[in-house]
Amino acid sequence: MLRFFLIFTFAFLVPVVSKASETPDSLAIDGAQTDAALNSDSIAGLPFYKKGIIGKVYRYFDETNDVHEEKDFDISFIGGPYYSSDTKFGLAVVAAGQYRHDKSDRTIPMSDVSITAKATTSMYFELGLDGNHIFPRDRQRLSYSASISYVKTRFWGIGYDMAVNDANESKYKYVSARVEAAYKWRAGKRFYIGPQATFDYINGSRFEKPWLWEGESDRTFNIGVGFTAQLDTRDNLTAPTRGLNLRLDQRFNPRFLANKYAFSLTELTVSTYGGVWKGGILAFRYHTRLTYGNTPWGLLSTLGGSKNMRGYFEGRYRDKMEMDATLELRQHVWRRNGVVAWIGAGSVFPKFSAMRWRTVLPNYGFGYRWEFKKNMNVRVDVGFGRHEWGLNFSINEAF
Repeated sequence: MLRFFLIFTFAFLVPVVSKASETPDSLAIDGAQTDAALNSDSIAGLPFYKKGIIGKVYRYFDETNDVHEEKDFDISFIGGPYYSSDTKFGLAVVAAGQYRHDKSDRTIPMSDVSITAKATTSMYFELGLDGNHIFPRDRQRLSYSASISYVKTRFWGIGYDMAVNDANESKYKYVSARVEAAYKWRAGKRFYIGPQATFDYINGSRFEKPWLWEGESDRTFNIGVGFTAQLDTRDNLTAPTRGLNLRLDQRFNPRFLANKYAFSLTELTVSTYGGVWKGGILAFRYHTRLTYGNTPWGLLSTLGGSKNMRGYFEGRYRDKMEMDATLELRQHVWRRNGVVAWIGAGSVFPKFSAMRWRTVLPNYGFGYRWEFKKNMNVRVDVGFGRHEWGLNFSINEAF
């Protein structure tokens, strides 16, 4: 099981884990008593993975999904080696936390935040922050994300016909920084609306086939403003089991905000969740991202990665518009373990009149889930597409 894998591969995190594991009030003994207990004959018959330092790590992961409502901020850490077909072998560390702005009201979803650091053998480095802050009585919500990364990756050009041609594959590097925030007020029962703002910086270099960029600038700086509207009836935000999430984002990147490339963006997400049998959840998502105007290459709509069309190389298929749909079955198996399987399809295109059936890409796959914290899953997904497959490691569900 994943827990045993963590014990062996995450040994370098023992100092952090041990310190964090001493804080929960649910532990009945302090550090000194723990060491004494582990060295006593009373546990001599326990399996090796429950003794000594390994035992501390085991108990830490065994209790990370316990709900500690008495704590102002409940945080846990996880980390270790992983593999992604896009970024190859790497090391990842994740800190995930949950809290309530108003601890007396347990009828609303918990706020969440996660920080992720990744480094891989393919020269991929990323530091990311994601979170949702729920204000008292769920009258306002603040959603935010930020990331900075250095990536050595590949590019096939812009449009389906360029991406599907393997001969166009080329290498390049880029540095990027991105910040996005949306502040929403509750305007009705489970309906939220409010402003959003984004900042994007991308600097590409060492282009192996620079003509694929069609003369666009290798460095772009964009500031966007707009609004978001959301109807959200989900029971929780990170691993929903029932409800509906309907979200519309409208963003504008005008020239008067110092944007070299002026464009607008409309993004629509419709997700539904419901039980089908004991432990089984059927989740569906329809998603489209449409850009209009002079969209820079780094902000075009793309398929692939860890959230949509899993299994395709992230960014291989890119154009001004994209559309995708996924149907996923999530099955709880035993204790904190679960599995998923999905099917889906998606496409990229420059405008609606250019949509063709031949450009629709199939997608399917399966994955494993381990509940790291309450309603926060560590996930490993293996996805398959047209002449392509990929493996991804991440936290929280894809949608």
